[in-house]
Amino acid sequence: MNLERLAASLAGWISDRVREAGAVGTVVGVSGGVDSAVVLALCKAALKERVLGLILPCRSRPEDLDDAALVLRHFGVRGETIVLDHAYEEMLRAVTAGGSTDSRDLATANIVPRLRMTVLYFYANKLNYLVAGTGNRSEIEVGYFTKHGDGGVDILPIGGLVKSQVRALAGHLGVPARIIEKPPSAGLWPGQTDEGEMGLTYHEIDEYLLTGRGDEAVVARIRRMHERSEHKRSRPPVAVVHPD
Repeated sequence: MNLERLAASLAGWISDRVREAGAVGTVVGVSGGVDSAVVLALCKAALKERVLGLILPCRSRPEDLDDAALVLRHFGVRGETIVLDHAYEEMLRAVTAGGSTDSRDLATANIVPRLRMTVLYFYANKLNYLVAGTGNRSEIEVGYFTKHGDGGVDILPIGGLVKSQVRALAGHLGVPARIIEKPPSAGLWPGQTDEGEMGLTYHEIDEYLLTGRGDEAVVARIRRMHERSEHKRSRPPVAVVHPD
C-alpha cells in the first residue's frame, strides 16, 4: 500500500464530500487515540484551517485528555474542550430516578458517546461543518460502535481501512508514537479496552478482512457479530404501505 498516495486520496475525498454537502469544514471528536488522530490529520491536509477538534471528556482518564491535546498541538488544529461529566450525571439521574447504575451496563455506557455526538453536531450545525467520524473498517465490520453515538456521523474517512492500515497511515502522517502504540480503548469505564470488550484482537479481525482466513472459532465469532450488528450499518427499515 502506497501510504503517500493513500493519504492524498483520502484528503481529496474529504474535500469533495464537504464541497458536495455545501459545507465548509469538518469537526472531529479527538479522543487521544490513533483513529481520531489520523482523521484529524487527514482533515487538516484537506481543509487547512477549516477543521475543529473537540475534546469531550466524560469521566475520562487524564492521560487520554493529555494525548488528545497533544494531537491538536502536533497538527496545529484549533480545538475546544467541553466537559460532559455534569451532563452525563444529570442524564443518568433523570433516567434512573436517582438510583445507581453500573457504569459497565451497556445502556449506561452508551450515554457517553451519544452525548458526544450531540455536541459534535451542535458545532457542526453552527459552523456549517460536517462531522468526520473516526470509525475504521475493523470496528464497522463487527459493529463495535454505538448506534447514534460514535456511529452518528456524516463521513467516515478511514472506514475502508482495517486497524493495522490505520496504524501504518498514522506513522506516515507523523502521529506521535505514543498515540500509535497505546492500547485502543473507548474509555467507557476504567480499564476498558476495545479488544477485551470485543473478545477479539484487531489482528484477528484484520486477518479475516484482508485474507478471508483465520481460526475457525474466530471467524465464526466475527461473522456472528457482523450479523447481529447489521442494524447499526443500515438505515431504519420503512414499512411499505399498500393502497387499499
